[in-house]
Amino acid sequence: MVYEFDGKKYEQASSHQKEWVAGLIEELHVKGDERVLDLGCGDGVLSLQIAGLLPRGNVIGIDASKGMIDAAIPKAKKNLQFLLKDINYLDYCEEFDVVFSNAALHWIKDHEKLLQNVFRALRPGGRIRFNFAGEGNCRNFFKVVQEAIAHERYMVYFTDFEWPWYMPSVDEYITLCESSGLLKVNVWGENADRYFPDKEIMIKWVDQPSLVPFLPYLAEEERASFRDYVVGRMVEETLQGDGTCFETFRRINLVAEK
Repeated sequence: MVYEFDGKKYEQASSHQKEWVAGLIEELHVKGDERVLDLGCGDGVLSLQIAGLLPRGNVIGIDASKGMIDAAIPKAKKNLQFLLKDINYLDYCEEFDVVFSNAALHWIKDHEKLLQNVFRALRPGGRIRFNFAGEGNCRNFFKVVQEAIAHERYMVYFTDFEWPWYMPSVDEYITLCESSGLLKVNVWGENADRYFPDKEIMIKWVDQPSLVPFLPYLAEEERASFRDYVVGRMVEETLQGDGTCFETFRRINLVAEK
């Protein structure tokens, strides 16, 4: 299922995802002439940073959300292009030296297919660098939203609901990579737990992107009530004595080659 995000609101609510990426980009060790594919480019900020390191190369950023691509397109330049494209249907063949993704691939349910498609998209000797949510991520939000969808007022809307994320353990992902054909595979976990500076910033993150998969299932007149229920319970669960709000963020990292 393709989810539609508000790219402008995401720009304002995704500072923690972007904080994680500085080291990832450095780890690419680009020479300046590579062709890079950014999976789930979102608002395009990170694609732009990578493109700045490639005076003789280029970056293609793809995302399935029109709202995200609309927010990204103003950042396009000579060596940076953004495409509205679903990661689940990658059809590139030996076109990229690097396939990169940050804070996006937990939205992709079938990683066996993903790794096959990425392997095909890479040139021989090409590299992968992924960072996405893993087991233990967003414990407070998941507790609250599961409580909300089981609430007697809302449960009728979620009879056919499918959980939108894939967040594996490190061991599970290592096993998955073993059959991918990739070489020099390194998978590891990372604790990126965060204290949001205040509840307003935490609420922005709840609104975009966290609640996006749930609202379409509800009758339009129930969406504001559902959202307010989740927001209120999240404040109760995460608010600390100093006014910050705590949430768990656990990551899966992948480095590999073709």
